[in-house]
Amino acid sequence: MFENRGHLLTEQSNPNSQDLDRLDSLALVDLFCQEDARTIEAVAASRESIARAIDRTAESLRRGGRLFYIGAGTSGRLGVLDAAECPPTFCTPPDMVQGILAGGKDALVRSSEALEDRAEDGEAAIAHRDIGDNDVVVGISAGGTTPYVRGALREARRRNATTVFIACVPVEQVSAEVDVDIRLLVGPEVLAGSTRLKAGTVTKLVLNILSTSVMVRLGKVFGNRMVDVSVTNRKLLDRAVRTIVDLTELSRDEAAQLLDRCGNRVKLALLVYWSDWEVEAAQSLLDKHQGQLRPALDEVRG
Repeated sequence: MFENRGHLLTEQSNPNSQDLDRLDSLALVDLFCQEDARTIEAVAASRESIARAIDRTAESLRRGGRLFYIGAGTSGRLGVLDAAECPPTFCTPPDMVQGILAGGKDALVRSSEALEDRAEDGEAAIAHRDIGDNDVVVGISAGGTTPYVRGALREARRRNATTVFIACVPVEQVSAEVDVDIRLLVGPEVLAGSTRLKAGTVTKLVLNILSTSVMVRLGKVFGNRMVDVSVTNRKLLDRAVRTIVDLTELSRDEAAQLLDRCGNRVKLALLVYWSDWEVEAAQSLLDKHQGQLRPALDEVRG
């Protein structure tokens, strides 16, 4: 007998959209704007649990651990997207932040929601990656009941990994045994049960905050600049050069030459400029401070 999930907040009918099929286009846009505003409120209401997830994740990654997002359908695709953006934005190793999607790469472009019902597949995904006590596993499930995600979290806990749960239903409806429990209560969807809408939007917001804040804590940001950006195309080369120009008194040509001398590493180029040290010595100082530019610069100035 299949499970009745009609009591879940994500499955309920939204009273504000009862006449959805009668609205004109402008009214549809207004309704979506009104409902999407709830995503910001939901993030703010969960600020403390999100902050705990940031702290736990940064601590694990400093020890050489990895961050895994795992989910099915929209939830899983959002995790894969966030993970894919980390190497070019923060120059992280490809395996530091990983997205695990039920159904694998094929499920990115083709619906495979039936696979979310296999808890054993979630457990196997964790075991296959040899996840351990230095790692963080973020399970994403809008309705909170996805067997694939719950199986993965169960196996991650068995392996002493740090576990984080992101769901859009209250704890009273679906509980979870995890280290950090993030509940994003955006209410019923405009289109009943379609969690690619508000639930998807609020999940993306939280993943943005989580990964970016963790990278800030790891020293990959100076001020609000990407000083660990991976220079892999013209756009990113221009951004790297502009960052150096904005933070120093160098011209674009001088900044480009310095960047080239430092192997396209913005953080190293800035330290070389401010310290007037040779590249090798500046790199050694950065290594001493685990890649953190600000404490390295403080030592130079001190």
